[in-house]
Amino acid sequence: MSDGRDLVRALLGVAAAWLVAGCAGAPPRAADPARPMIEPAATPPVIVSGPSVEDAFARRIVDEARGFLGAPYRLGGAEPAGMDCSGLVSLVFSRAGVATPRTALTQQQAALRIELDELQPGDVVFFRLPDPHVGVYLGAGEFIHAPGSGRTVTIARLDEPYFLLGFAGGGRFQPRPAER
Repeated sequence: MSDGRDLVRALLGVAAAWLVAGCAGAPPRAADPARPMIEPAATPPVIVSGPSVEDAFARRIVDEARGFLGAPYRLGGAEPAGMDCSGLVSLVFSRAGVATPRTALTQQQAALRIELDELQPGDVVFFRLPDPHVGVYLGAGEFIHAPGSGRTVTIARLDEPYFLLGFAGGGRFQPRPAER
């Protein structure tokens, strides 16, 4: 029974941290290659490659997001000199030709809803931590986000308890068809 009580204590500790944390106050993560990855249940992870417009678009979104790794967090920012979580998403998608709303909550409302097991690279992932938070999904359980004050744009994992407990869904913004 000790294992059950330890699990409850751990979950209560995570829940308490979750309640006192701000929109993007995720605790620093330690890399642990032995941890399992979250992958789609019915299909293998999607590798973005190939000639289709969707793949090229997803590849561009992922590349744009990766280009901001290390950029400083700035509340309300949406530029390379500083950005918050929704500013990162807005900037990434605008560089790929897609306008998105400016806040995490309005981005979630505007995006096509995607379930966890349907996530593909280039999708967006939403959280309630307890405030709305958003990042760009890279595939293999990883996403890029602007985590909070004093930190920089970084890669995190969906299977970290902080993000797993706060996961609010995935979303997809699609390119507009070329005008003919």
